[in-house]
Amino acid sequence: MAEYKLLLPSMGEGVMEATIITWLFGEGDTVKEDDSVVEIATDKVDSDVPTPVSGKIVKILKQKDEVAKVGEAIAILEIEGESGNTASEEAPAETPAATPDTETLKTIEEPLKVAASNEFSGDLYLSPLVKSIAQEENISESELKSIKGSGLEGRITKEDILAYVKNRGNQPAPQAVQPPVASAPQPASASAPASTITAAAGDEIIPMDRMRKIIAENMVKAKQIAPHVTSFIETDVTNVVKWRNKNKSLFEKREGEKLTFMPIFVKAVVKAIQDFPMINVSVNGENIIKKKNINIGMATALPDGNLIVPVIKNADQLSLSGLAKAINDLAYRARNKKLRPEDTQGATYTISNVGSFGNLMGTPIIPQPQVAILAIGAIVKKPAVLETPDGDVIAIRNLMFMSHSYDHRVVDGSLGGMMLKHVHDYLENWDLNTEI
Repeated sequence: MAEYKLLLPSMGEGVMEATIITWLFGEGDTVKEDDSVVEIATDKVDSDVPTPVSGKIVKILKQKDEVAKVGEAIAILEIEGESGNTASEEAPAETPAATPDTETLKTIEEPLKVAASNEFSGDLYLSPLVKSIAQEENISESELKSIKGSGLEGRITKEDILAYVKNRGNQPAPQAVQPPVASAPQPASASAPASTITAAAGDEIIPMDRMRKIIAENMVKAKQIAPHVTSFIETDVTNVVKWRNKNKSLFEKREGEKLTFMPIFVKAVVKAIQDFPMINVSVNGENIIKKKNINIGMATALPDGNLIVPVIKNADQLSLSGLAKAINDLAYRARNKKLRPEDTQGATYTISNVGSFGNLMGTPIIPQPQVAILAIGAIVKKPAVLETPDGDVIAIRNLMFMSHSYDHRVVDGSLGGMMLKHVHDYLENWDLNTEI
């Protein structure tokens, strides 16, 4: 018999650790290859870790609520075969080439030894590698706050901290350096109330779950960083409704997929972004990063009342049929806790369908580091004035409000308003002969 170390697998770019939620098997249990053995959480995504081998779990190394790093062993299995043939065996120090991933794992694991440390406050947003360098060089938190980061949202990169170490003796006093906008002093949030609230008799105290805490922190941060402005418009989507009613049965028979309104909304938004590419940007300190890809976030309500935003990658390269399939797949996996960490990363613009709750309009919060978000309201039949060659007439039309919130640091009213008007125009002039 041989021992096999079950490692926490890579979960996408930028994801370096995960929290153990629940072990689906216990010590002494036998598992088969591809069985999901543990549920983990990364940011807002819960997912399962399958075992690549069959065997018996002899020791669980990471318990519930403990944090594990990518490449770190979380359990030991007993499997058939010789120990020398076990894929997870660590290669001897003198023969690192024996296992191709040895150097990769070493690079990941060594710097992450200090990742769980509470030495630095959370508002610094330091990567494990930067934390490791700071600890080795005895760099204090006040010094770290004096470093102007060149990374996303002003975060300190490896190059930034190494440059600081090299020129440490010539650095100005920490208090003379202004921190980036993202690191400005934060107001009291849900997790750190300014005053204690006393529950009255009969009140129920419900602790926030992990996801709700993350949402609360992200929303406070988003409102703090970006000055929000919102524009509104009412759109006649009668042609869109007629087109969907004509094609939804055919599409479901042909593809086995539901045809919702969301693919149409995404198509119109993508066209408008192509017209106004400066809406597809992020702010990094005093620089604007113009995104090449158009990745559309899709705000999705979960059965437990929380919210998650899976991302349609390269939405501009998908047909209506492709968008419908991608949207249905992401929505299904979101509601059934089957999203992968990378499914929620990389959005450059987000759509929130508040109409699915019967709401006419909303003023959504811009998810960082994006600079705009569109809220789609409920489609309602109303009498409307139509211009005809014979004069104005009143007819029953399908009308819908849209609200566009944008970051006034880089998106002025003209850009935010014109972007919204183009989405409006694409939907109002939807071609009834569009192929699906």
